[in-house]
Amino acid sequence: MGLKSYKARSQGMRFRLSATFDEITEKKPVKSLTKAVRKTAGRNNQGRITTRHRGGGVKQRLRLVDFKRNKFDVEATVKDIAYDPTRSAYLALIEYADGVKSYILAPEGLKPGMKVMNGPKAEASVGNCLPLIQIPLGLMVHAIELVPGQGAKIGRSAGNACQVMARSNGTVTLKMPSGEVRIFNGRCLACIGTVGNKDWDSISLGKAGRKRHMGIRPTVRGVAMNPVDHPMGGGEGRTSGGSHPRSPWGQLAKGGKTRAKRKASDKVIVKRRK
Repeated sequence: MGLKSYKARSQGMRFRLSATFDEITEKKPVKSLTKAVRKTAGRNNQGRITTRHRGGGVKQRLRLVDFKRNKFDVEATVKDIAYDPTRSAYLALIEYADGVKSYILAPEGLKPGMKVMNGPKAEASVGNCLPLIQIPLGLMVHAIELVPGQGAKIGRSAGNACQVMARSNGTVTLKMPSGEVRIFNGRCLACIGTVGNKDWDSISLGKAGRKRHMGIRPTVRGVAMNPVDHPMGGGEGRTSGGSHPRSPWGQLAKGGKTRAKRKASDKVIVKRRK
């Protein structure tokens, strides 16, 4: 993936950096593999706002991605590399030998015409999906299951990958993108390679309007509010608080540990993230 800049014909284009979409070959999504996204504007089933600063945004269709990859020992051909408006990674449209089509995450280096396969008989090559216990040490993997058969939960966003560090007694140790080292069941499936579109985090929107297209509304700083509206509000003239940063409801925002003290996954974490 490449990035392109623009001539500053307007202030919104002066610092804009967007993707060139050179890798995208799909002209139109497969309708049977998409569904409509119902906007909630951050509200729950009672109509109360549970996530602030959401609302509006362009209409999108959700791509149904096959995170389970449970069609074993059937070779599939990569037909297209597809764009997904709801995620940072690109998708690959694959067609199995029996005619079934599905979307998978597109790893770096996967191109139309290449072959991919799922299951224990698959080779450890880019795009293939196989149990962790069969993947050679040192390889980078993505779309990793936490529980065998549950579907991929780890390493799904653009540019992400985990490294296979060690194997012992049916378990595999992986190093996560955060630096955390964690133990996985060796029967969990993982895909070979690094998720594509690695330049995604270098994109610059250029103007506030493009954020609104994504369904994100403006955020007002607490220190700019009145005392009645926020614990950090008020003061004579400009002030940067005078108290520790906190939420509108008084919850301290910085420095506190947010992970539960006793959690079932503590026993599988060998080394904490940095």
